[in-house]
Amino acid sequence: MLHKTAALRTKSHLVQNIVYYSSTKGRHVIAIRREDQSVWERRAPFAPSNVNRLVRQGVKVIVQPSNRRAYPMQSYISAGAIIQEDISEASVIFGVKQVPIDLLIPNKTYCFFSHTIKAQEANMPLLDAILAKNIRLIDYEKLMDQSGNRVVAFGKYAGVAGMVNILHGLGLRLLALGHHTPFMHIGPAHNYRNSSMARQAIRDAGYEVALGMMPKSLGPLTFVFTGSGNVSQGSQEIFQELPHEYVPPEMLRKVAEHGSPNKIYGCEVRRRHHLERKNGGGYDHEEYEEHPERYISTFAQKIAPYTSVLVNCIYWAVDSPKLLTIPDAKHLLLPSHTPWLPKSVGAPALPHRMLAICDISADPGGSIEFMNECTTIDTPFCLYDADRNKDTKSFKGPGVLVCSIDNMPTQLPRESTDFFGDLLYPYAQDIMNSDATKPLDQHNFTSVVHGAIITSNGKLTPSYEYINELRMANNRSRHKVEGNDQQTPVVILGSGLVSAPVVEYLARDKNIAVTVASQVKEEADALAERYGVSSEYFQASDEASLSKLASRAKLVISLLPYELHGAVARACLGARAHLVTASYVRPEVQQLHQAAKEAGITFLNEVGLDPGIDHLLALECIHDIQNHGGRVDSFVSYCGGLPAPEFSDNALRYKFSWNPRGVLLNTISEAKYLSKGQIVEVLSGGELMSVARELDFLPGFAFEGFPNRDSTKYAKLYGIEDAHTILRGTIRYKGFTDTMKALQLIGLVDPNPHPSLHPDGPTITWRQFACELLGLMDSSIFYENLKSRASEHLGSAGALAVESLGLLSDIEIVKCGTPLDTISHYLSKRLQLEKDETDFVVLRHEVGVTWRDGKREMRDVTMTVRGDPSSHTAMARTVGLPTAIAAKMVLDGEIQERGVVLPFTPVVYKSLLSRLRSDGINAKEVTRPLN
Repeated sequence: MLHKTAALRTKSHLVQNIVYYSSTKGRHVIAIRREDQSVWERRAPFAPSNVNRLVRQGVKVIVQPSNRRAYPMQSYISAGAIIQEDISEASVIFGVKQVPIDLLIPNKTYCFFSHTIKAQEANMPLLDAILAKNIRLIDYEKLMDQSGNRVVAFGKYAGVAGMVNILHGLGLRLLALGHHTPFMHIGPAHNYRNSSMARQAIRDAGYEVALGMMPKSLGPLTFVFTGSGNVSQGSQEIFQELPHEYVPPEMLRKVAEHGSPNKIYGCEVRRRHHLERKNGGGYDHEEYEEHPERYISTFAQKIAPYTSVLVNCIYWAVDSPKLLTIPDAKHLLLPSHTPWLPKSVGAPALPHRMLAICDISADPGGSIEFMNECTTIDTPFCLYDADRNKDTKSFKGPGVLVCSIDNMPTQLPRESTDFFGDLLYPYAQDIMNSDATKPLDQHNFTSVVHGAIITSNGKLTPSYEYINELRMANNRSRHKVEGNDQQTPVVILGSGLVSAPVVEYLARDKNIAVTVASQVKEEADALAERYGVSSEYFQASDEASLSKLASRAKLVISLLPYELHGAVARACLGARAHLVTASYVRPEVQQLHQAAKEAGITFLNEVGLDPGIDHLLALECIHDIQNHGGRVDSFVSYCGGLPAPEFSDNALRYKFSWNPRGVLLNTISEAKYLSKGQIVEVLSGGELMSVARELDFLPGFAFEGFPNRDSTKYAKLYGIEDAHTILRGTIRYKGFTDTMKALQLIGLVDPNPHPSLHPDGPTITWRQFACELLGLMDSSIFYENLKSRASEHLGSAGALAVESLGLLSDIEIVKCGTPLDTISHYLSKRLQLEKDETDFVVLRHEVGVTWRDGKREMRDVTMTVRGDPSSHTAMARTVGLPTAIAAKMVLDGEIQERGVVLPFTPVVYKSLLSRLRSDGINAKEVTRPLN
């Protein structure tokens, strides 16, 4: 009987509404659309109480049916709304989240959060459809008062829900790290009927905290809230249910070191606390509002290192400084050696101070740069680690717990709807006056509503025309290229022996468009066909062609000979393209440091094998020693690429898996190193081969090594100024230096032009050239006599070596101008690795250490890599792979240092080593006591 009475009452109410609306024909008709972006979206722009007030003012309110809304349809019926699917009658349509493109009704006024005002790429198709359908778009986010403060937002309940969620996640994360805490009894926000129930659960957890039930091994917990607006206030209201104490930012370090575990520390961070002028320091609010690009944030240096949980509540605008960049995150998430993280008993120590981030702003790529995609209510958390990996399936791995749900308030849908509707209601009458079919200037909107109109009459309104410029800038930043829209273009200069691993690694990323440019078009074409990339002919000496290539790239990788890098760097500077090389920094490249820095580009060098991996392994070992209180007394390092022992069957005991010219040129270079406190200098011209010494660190191998370039500069670069011995050298098989001495003595490693080797001169054989170099006027001398004269000049072993290499034969020379270039070309063909042969890379660091207690030891770091005939040589892998990884890090923003850069910072070398290890390139470290 009761059900029947209720049904009759409802029917009577509907009849009354129909009669009422008939009598008010010509009045405003609005619609509340069904939310369909997420299965969790249960909010509405107006609560039934707001609808009732509108109906009483003569407004016809149509509500699309939905059983998902927090308020049931019956509540809206009782408030006087009409429930129907078709909302085309309404002139103004209200929603919460973005509307699917196919459901947009032309010539209407829509109100919702469009997320288009920063030219967010994902929502540009929506914006285009709105323009095409002549829709007037009013974005709630831009309803602002004269002071620029938002007047309509879900902000408070975003903060409330976000804080509940991160406390829930913190409990799970700490449990995975081995620590049971009172936070384990806090559930996700949507588990509670309302925020009052959530608050009670948090008060219960706080009671346990106050009783000392937090593990002492965690140390003091600090919560940092950015901003002071509605979002921050909502989150802090929940925080204040815990036993807490607020401290200013400058006290965070003290709290982190000495705070009590029986309370939670809070800190509200405003702009003035972490923003300062790039030039001169200081903070001026008005200047910042006008020119945010003049400021930098010190948050990562002054505040983040002492933060346990970051609750990010700030609005981030384009050109504003970021709170945390990708490199900042890498530094913060490295294993910590800070004294305020206590040693754990019965559980693993915390990996680093920062445990969790609740990014309530949910702005991908915004103030927290590495948060490039939102989490969801279904999957609310992810672990983000120092190598940019994201794990959404476990709470146990490395990294920081991140919660960044872009519709947090829908977890408390009724309260959020009530709150939002009450804020929106005062502007509803003004909005309802909109007729999207009429020009904007025929309306008389208040400044609040007018300022929130993004589109009208098929165009962006004047205040939002900047969106087109942003879209164009975004397109330029992606450097779209023909046939590769949305891809980032990378040009690889050179198609030689180490190019293939670089191409292969970068081609894995379908967002990168790779072009291989080479003067050996056949090689470039073969790489292009093998890895599905583009190829192009390129003459290295053609600077105009080089500039044209650089202008089409976001990043250039130069695998050209060392001496060409100056021209490449100048072209990249002109094109504002990043540059990555595996070679030592040339002086003419170093001179471009300030210009590259001002242009906002990175010239990253020395990321191959030697230089490259040798730096990474050295710094990892040295910094580990220093971080544990040790002093580095000596550093001796050797590295080399060799044929596998079974293929070292020639006089040089060597075969070429990369440019032979560099190998030979290195043997006549000068060198300088530090030995037992004394600087030793080796003159150029061939003396280097006479100071080689035997190396016996790998039993069964006959190695020898000689110094390489200037080792003394690494005292400062590696931070080992107290060391008495510093030597970096090259490894070869025993016998290499003796043969090189013979080649040098006869004059075949001379870098100066020789008239007999001019490319346009008469043909000449190696025998004829040998006679000329030996001072023999008659090249028709008997072969046995030629060998005898060679023995007199070079010694019997040297003559035998020269003969075995075919340098006394009647083979016609391919003349390259200089003896060095000519012999390089010849040996590159004669001593190349065959397809079924493998090479062998060896790297050895010996680091002498003295500890504070006087104990001494030697740390030996050894890396060996053997090539694979079916894929890449060891030299190609160990030069090409780190080069490609480093290039990807620059493209991804992991390396943001500008100017001429070396891979010496922990955030760079640790990531490079981690990724090399995942690709199978590993080193072994052994410690030997010296006392």
